[in-house]
Amino acid sequence: MRRLAGAGLAVPLALAGVLTTGAGTAAAGPGQGPTAVVALGDSYISGEAGRWKGNSLTNSGSRNGTDRAWVSGSAYDPSKVYGGTAANGCHRSDSSEVKSAGPIAEVAVNLACSGAVTDNVFRASNGGVAFKGEAPQADQLAAVAASHDVKLITLSIGGNDLGFAQIIEDCAYDFVLWGSYCHDDQQYGVDQKIDGVMAKVGKSLDEIRAVMRNAGYADSSYRIVLQSYPSPIPRGAENRHPQSDWSRYNTGGCPFWNRDSDWARDSLVPQIANRLKGVAAAKGAQFMDLRDMLQGREVCAKASKLVSSTVPASAKTSEWARWIDNNETQGLVQESMHPNYYGQLAAGRCLSLVAAQPAGAAGFSCRNTAGQDHTGMSLTALP
Repeated sequence: MRRLAGAGLAVPLALAGVLTTGAGTAAAGPGQGPTAVVALGDSYISGEAGRWKGNSLTNSGSRNGTDRAWVSGSAYDPSKVYGGTAANGCHRSDSSEVKSAGPIAEVAVNLACSGAVTDNVFRASNGGVAFKGEAPQADQLAAVAASHDVKLITLSIGGNDLGFAQIIEDCAYDFVLWGSYCHDDQQYGVDQKIDGVMAKVGKSLDEIRAVMRNAGYADSSYRIVLQSYPSPIPRGAENRHPQSDWSRYNTGGCPFWNRDSDWARDSLVPQIANRLKGVAAAKGAQFMDLRDMLQGREVCAKASKLVSSTVPASAKTSEWARWIDNNETQGLVQESMHPNYYGQLAAGRCLSLVAAQPAGAAGFSCRNTAGQDHTGMSLTALP
């Protein structure tokens, strides 16, 4: 039960620590340095849970090949996946969205941090707050914009402002302890917060624009992509574990009632996505709708399988999201309910597909193709 208490969406180091590949820094100013794609925001884009290739009940060694942090014997080193940010908990993984997106730009810069809220994106001069020992993300962006030719900035933010961690915790407790539903109370809470949160998401986009203009960029010289959140749990009817026994908790790591699962998948996630789409339109950003990105690949989905000694880890059959580890034996609690290694490859593929589309398009929905890996992701244009 201690595990459930933290199983939410937990949701500067030297700048060199977040830059990857490509040419070194060059002359400052737009169009003069190496091209760059930049990620800002929270755990869903920082790369939280990138340590895991599916979920396995095996609690030793490589955990049937799912634990990318395994060293040997019973030794694990999360910095193999999260680099220096394993220490401060920002958890910028080597498979994060911008790292997995391919050759969008010469350099991929990940400034996102697990657990961040909108206040952690704003410039310090305009109400921004440092987080986990790092400067506000917009201030970090200013340094990147000055030394690189930034072509695309992608942002995932607002989930922690809405209290995703508390929602997951309360819904899990209602399944395990109280035998009651969570969706009514949680929906009321979201409805009370969402207008204010969306206003702050809008301010985050304004802050990004201000940084880029101050660095000499014309608005038309780069694009901003605001993205929504995928659901890490399936609809009740698509869950391979019955809610009438304890397998959802003990085996699947998805302790949620059918009605609460349906609410999360078909009400909460779409509500947030639709509101983020409106913010993107109002602020001149492109929208990337990820609500269906994990369809059939969620934790406990019938179309996916746990990894075992006889079922190898595979992007075609394994789950693409991290479960709630009720035994407290694998990894860190903050990794729960996030896209895992496979899910992050999929998000990166979505970003690369969007980057290849006209900058003036309103936005796109991205989803997977059943039976295929991340290369099977496809886009549908949004009105």
